[in-house]
Amino acid sequence: MELNREHFRAIIFHNFRRGLSRQECFDELNSLYSDKAPSYSTVKNWYNEFNRGRCSIQDESRAGRPKSVVVPEKINVTYREIEASLDISMTSINKILHEHLSVKKICSRWIPHNLTNAQKKVRVDWCKEMLEKYIQGTSKAVYNIYTGDESWIYAYEPETKQQSTVWVFQDEAKPTKVVRGRSTSKQMIACFFGINGHVATVALEQRRTVNSEWYTTICLPEVIGEIRKKQKNRRIILHHDNASSHTSTQTKAFLTERKIELMGHPPDVNDKNSLYKFLSLTPLDIENRR
Repeated sequence: MELNREHFRAIIFHNFRRGLSRQECFDELNSLYSDKAPSYSTVKNWYNEFNRGRCSIQDESRAGRPKSVVVPEKINVTYREIEASLDISMTSINKILHEHLSVKKICSRWIPHNLTNAQKKVRVDWCKEMLEKYIQGTSKAVYNIYTGDESWIYAYEPETKQQSTVWVFQDEAKPTKVVRGRSTSKQMIACFFGINGHVATVALEQRRTVNSEWYTTICLPEVIGEIRKKQKNRRIILHHDNASSHTSTQTKAFLTERKIELMGHPPDVNDKNSLYKFLSLTPLDIENRR
């Protein structure tokens, strides 16, 4: 059963009649209902009302305050911050936000970077081309596709998805948030996947940079070796982005020599969300398999 503000007022009145102090009443409510419990100021106000002889726990008729008073400019404000700022109970905050203002708190959708409309069109066209080529993902050739890229792995994540939640109204679009670089302990790795999951992870040695030499002499040979362990003569279709180390003459020559086919990649799009969807692997699946 979810308690509303009148239920809490009845409990406060009961504790008042029991002879509990304001602090004792607040502590008891807080221990039982945690963050759903009314604030100390609410308990104090109702004790004052009961001391003045008030017996009703119903709201008295009043003009009310305009909605704009309770809409914070800070869209990621928390319940506790609203309570401290406006001195109203958690129940009132919840009712105003959800019943009167019809807002909800959601996580921003993280994206590698903002794309222009032209870049988005290129990505959509590429996806349609791939879906047609591989028969909506039902072609047996999808089992020959392997995708990979370099990425920083951080020792500390400064902000979680939950911490980035914001309040939005019903007619507002879901917000996005550009992924920010993090200045902390980190390791560069190259991670490769196929439709059946993780294939290989290659760490970049300290004091080295991702270039054609490293990509063709260390990274790709290790990845191809892992693939060949299971399928010695299997056709390999490689998907990677348009980074200079991936498109250099040295890399192209290496792939030609090894008879590795290239899947291609849409220009100016530096993430592989398209292929993840094509292979039915969600970003969370990818993250969990690193």
